[in-house]
Amino acid sequence: MKIKDYAILISVIMIIVMMVIPLPPLLLDILIMINLSIALTIILVAMNTREALEFSIFPTLLLLTTLFRLGLNVSTTRSILTNQTGGEVIETFGSFVVGGSAIIGILVFLILVIIQFLVITKGSERVAEVAARFTLDSMPGKQMSIDADLGAGMISDMEAKKRREKVSQEADFYGAMDGASKFVKGDAIAGIIITIINIIGGLLIGILVHGMPFGEAAQLFTLLSIGDGLVSQIPALLISTAAGIVVTRAVSEGNLGTDITKQLFAYPKLLYIVAGTLSLIAVFTPINPMLVLPVAGLVAYGGFTMQRNLNKEEKLEKEASAKSPELDSIKSPESVIDLLHVDAIEFEFGYGLIPIADKNQGGDLLDRVIMIRRQCAIELGIVVPVIRIRDNIQLQPNEYVIKIKGNRVASGEIMLNHYLAMSPGIDDDSIEGIPTIEPAFGMPALWVNEDMKEEAEMSGYAIIDPPSVVSTHLTEVIKRHAHELIGRQEVRALIENIRETSPAVVEELIPNQLAIGDVQKVLMKLLKEKVSIRNLLAILETLADFSSQTKDPDLLTEYVRQALSRQITLQYAQPNQALQVITAGASLEKKFAESVHRTEQGTYLSIDPETSQLIFQSISEQASQMQRTGIQPILLASPGTRMYMRQFIERFSPELPVLSYNELEPEIEIQSVGIVNISSGAVNMS
Repeated sequence: MKIKDYAILISVIMIIVMMVIPLPPLLLDILIMINLSIALTIILVAMNTREALEFSIFPTLLLLTTLFRLGLNVSTTRSILTNQTGGEVIETFGSFVVGGSAIIGILVFLILVIIQFLVITKGSERVAEVAARFTLDSMPGKQMSIDADLGAGMISDMEAKKRREKVSQEADFYGAMDGASKFVKGDAIAGIIITIINIIGGLLIGILVHGMPFGEAAQLFTLLSIGDGLVSQIPALLISTAAGIVVTRAVSEGNLGTDITKQLFAYPKLLYIVAGTLSLIAVFTPINPMLVLPVAGLVAYGGFTMQRNLNKEEKLEKEASAKSPELDSIKSPESVIDLLHVDAIEFEFGYGLIPIADKNQGGDLLDRVIMIRRQCAIELGIVVPVIRIRDNIQLQPNEYVIKIKGNRVASGEIMLNHYLAMSPGIDDDSIEGIPTIEPAFGMPALWVNEDMKEEAEMSGYAIIDPPSVVSTHLTEVIKRHAHELIGRQEVRALIENIRETSPAVVEELIPNQLAIGDVQKVLMKLLKEKVSIRNLLAILETLADFSSQTKDPDLLTEYVRQALSRQITLQYAQPNQALQVITAGASLEKKFAESVHRTEQGTYLSIDPETSQLIFQSISEQASQMQRTGIQPILLASPGTRMYMRQFIERFSPELPVLSYNELEPEIEIQSVGIVNISSGAVNMS
């Protein structure tokens, strides 16, 4: 703990001590002035804060100052009743401030208490209560807004975290202010009771103990009690006002003084109306015009001055806006550099598809994009960059194009007033529509109108509305090209996120064993084969285990895949069902093992074109047979040749998964529906 921490602790302890131990009048004077200084400091700080959270300690400070003030009341009451004096400050307030009159002192004290209790305290308490209630009610909406901005890529993870913390702090602050305002109310009531006790107790002690006449005792103890009440209630009034300022402050760009002068006098012409009204009062009422007309002239002059300054500011703004195009042209190199930026993902559409993106026309494409980014984060473990959506008049009216890093990778055409009907396997000739190809998976389908929709549903067709067709296609394109969307900067962001919870594995791996670029290569290879990298911690731990043995990204990827065996198994195997696969025979495994050539630049596969064609045809036939029966084709190979078979297969059929035995959980049942072998230049299937 630092010295200032000890000082705060000792101060709180001394507040308790002075309630028990009598203090000399000189020390009481010092403490009373400290109390007044603290109150002035608090109200000035409250006036200069831009938002309530800048003074978040205020509820606790309110409690401590109330406790300090009550401790002073106990000490001054003891001194007044025991020594017939409360110190020079109290005597000054009791004689000079109220003119030495007990009646005037009582009236002034009551007015202060009424102002504080019925106006300031009551209003602050009500505002704090309402603010706390509305802040708590608005929390879910604010959280959803933050999640939506984060999903749309408008804010970063760190900014979203800060905004969530601010929402939580606002709820805690206004809840605490709602409770702290009760202390202010109780303090006002306690001030009245303490003053009454001082007066009555002083009269009894003065008459019975000291033998003073009634008039002398009443004059002495009443003035001392009123002085004590005033030096206590004035700081309490300041702090109550500060509480009202804090809870009524909205977020702004300046302090209270700046906001008042900027907003109250934002319309200088209205001051002319105020000056005219004062002049009419001076003319048509008995009030002395010499009292009213100078004020009216001062208000009119103020309006004239502010109007002149406002006109100057508007003129400068217009000149600056007129010069901005010239400045932009002067800064042409910077504007040219901006043109070099390439968006990671672009979605362009013809003018006929504007209704699916325009919210005013009922379009929900932007909301669907947010859900797509959330879905990809859950399924793939990556943060999909912001998807740039724009119309393109060069496209056909119903056409759309998807680009990855400026290159066209997919396109499609939809009909807004129709529905996409996908056949259940047996076509119904009675269903009439426009033949088309479903863009995401390349399956034959029909565009049917509203009248044919119900009949198609009854025939077993899957009916998809146009926005769902677009969002499904966009989702599949992002998944297919996810490995192209994860660069070094994105990998760094993912690693920094892991560092917050598991710093040890990150510090061990990067940069001591692998660079961020090496980790990126492994993650790209995993995503290219549709393996989720959401369990990034397990991936980094595996890389930390094996990176000391090899730096080859292909081999490291194989180790990571084996570490993710449970995830890969659940990705392809159905619960309580055998996993049906195409098995690479021993001769095919041997052919691949013999065809691997290792050089200083790395390893590569060398198989003659004729054999390659035969192997591919054999695997393709087996895969087609499985697809016709509704089973996803999977090629199963040994761990030593899996990555080479994958490199061979992805050139012809990138969608065909290639797994190894070590990537499947031991308890999973494997059923081979076909074996591919090679012998004497011919490929055998069984």
